Amino acid sequence: MKISLFDVEVWERESFEPLADVHELRFVAEPLTPDNAADHGDAEVVSGFIFSTFNDRVLEQLSNLKLIATRSTGFDHIQMDLCDERDITVCHVPTYGSNTVAEHVFGLLLTISHKLEEAIDRTRKGDFSPKGLQGFDLMDKTLGIVGTGGIGRDTIRIAKGFGMHVLAFDIQPDEQAAEELGFRYVSMEKLLEESDIISLHVPANEKTRHLISHNEFEKMKRGAVLINTARGDVVDTTALVRALAEQKLSAAGLDVLPDEPVIREEAELMRSVYEQRHDLTTLLANHVLVHMRNVVVTPHSAFNTREAAARILDTTLANIRAFAEGQPINVVSS
Repeated sequence: MKISLFDVEVWERESFEPLADVHELRFVAEPLTPDNAADHGDAEVVSGFIFSTFNDRVLEQLSNLKLIATRSTGFDHIQMDLCDERDITVCHVPTYGSNTVAEHVFGLLLTISHKLEEAIDRTRKGDFSPKGLQGFDLMDKTLGIVGTGGIGRDTIRIAKGFGMHVLAFDIQPDEQAAEELGFRYVSMEKLLEESDIISLHVPANEKTRHLISHNEFEKMKRGAVLINTARGDVVDTTALVRALAEQKLSAAGLDVLPDEPVIREEAELMRSVYEQRHDLTTLLANHVLVHMRNVVVTPHSAFNTREAAARILDTTLANIRAFAEGQPINVVSS
């Protein structure tokens, strides 16, 4: 098969080299986009990360495509209905870094609670004054976890190490996990009302789109902190900007934003505005968030450790091999 692998760094190529014995491999450092898709129109297998785009504008140029092996757990960057129509198999990486993302949650939270970004920037300029850098303890604070899958549970484990109280909401409560880890399931409304910090751990789908919006922010404690390492669309960005501006929220830590590929590429941003393919209000809100002093934004990098990257590559290799052998694994559907 002809296999095109996107978003591939030089050190990652070695993991896929065993496929070269029986398949034709093409490595591309950049993500898959509408602008480079035509160069791979004969590809039967395409693999990319979340930065690659698999919408109609891309898929229509990949006429021979049989498999998308996304190197991510989420697949909201893939137009699944079109894949179903064209009988394109989609495989993902179910788990690779629950602990990795959970650790990033606390990286964001500690950056906020100890004002680390400002403190580091100040000392680099030669100013060692602690004035204005007073933060807050995590001990005895109440952490609200929305979604108690693998990442949510690992976040709870870490929270317990900080001496935090944990409330959780999930549409499928795991009472055994609650007993083992020492947290309590409550209604979404109660979680919003009682949590000092809220951390989101749900997938992106129609049910979770704008799960946190104006009504939810209204129910939160004044001065609460929001952490989102899930998906950008889970939070209504314009509502978040308003909650921060009105000081309903004291801060936010975000590893994800809506329309991330558009934000990253200036040319794509301008094209989106011109063609009205994305909501201009949301795009503007994203740029406002990035520059707010009480918001910490990272570039969807919560997953990015050596260990997690190795697990992603191993699973993706196994997914491609299994498909080639006629026994696909880790298949997802819309």
